[in-house]
Amino acid sequence: MVDLSGPRDDYVVVDGLRLRYRDWGGTGRPVVLLHGLASTCRIWDLAAPLLSESLAVLALDQRGHGESGKPDDGYDFETVCGDLRGFIRAMGIENPILVGHSWGADVALEYAAAHPDTVCGLALVDGGTLDISGSPGLTLERAKRVMAPPDFTGTTMDELIEMVRSRPFGAEMTDEIEAIVLACFEALEDGAVRARLSRRNHMRIIEAFWSHRPREVYPGVACPVLLMPARHPDGDGPVASALRLDKAEAISLAEALLPISETVWLEDSIHDVPVQRPELVAGVIRRRVESGFFG
Repeated sequence: MVDLSGPRDDYVVVDGLRLRYRDWGGTGRPVVLLHGLASTCRIWDLAAPLLSESLAVLALDQRGHGESGKPDDGYDFETVCGDLRGFIRAMGIENPILVGHSWGADVALEYAAAHPDTVCGLALVDGGTLDISGSPGLTLERAKRVMAPPDFTGTTMDELIEMVRSRPFGAEMTDEIEAIVLACFEALEDGAVRARLSRRNHMRIIEAFWSHRPREVYPGVACPVLLMPARHPDGDGPVASALRLDKAEAISLAEALLPISETVWLEDSIHDVPVQRPELVAGVIRRRVESGFFG
């Protein structure tokens, strides 16, 4: 049954870094949800309660994001995975399934290779498979331009809300979706807004992404990996298209190099599929748990 009292927000300190997490309750196998770049744990607000019907679910604000600490360094994968390791230990979690969206999927992948005995499975939701430095002719500077965040300087909360309401999510805008997006920002005293992930830290993560090569990580991942790429008739999304990255080709390579994997294409889905189609995301994961895919 879904816990109608809703999630519990709390904090834990890992090596001096304060990490915020959202505890969705539930019993059974533990699941840790990881958000993508410039997002927060709130992106799981629609899928997490569905997962918690049969799983014990926690969603984490990663370093620099949401309401977690925002140091000026430590955005390489090794350090971010260290944060995750510390969080898992502090919470007393044993052998969780890591569910990552976008950049969070890459964090989960790197974590599973670095700590193979501490995780029982991965679910990579439209992430974890793209090698941006392997794109022909692409440079780090161009990647930074394409993946850079918008400049919200001087944007008011009312203007931000209007931008959010006009953004295509592939689903009807609801108060819940609006709240998920607005959680990525904080209101300033002058009425303007500021992204919770600073531009400098955003760019530091892109630099770490540039050195991240999934093909070199796959062979070291011992646990089962559920690949969940989103696919839409309009294409692979603006970033993948701008960087000339072929998602289908990347998935084929992952299938060839991962020791244990299964792919479920999320059809007619956009990149932010946990918001657009939470029932689909949660359903695919729950069915694989129930079938014994993760052991």
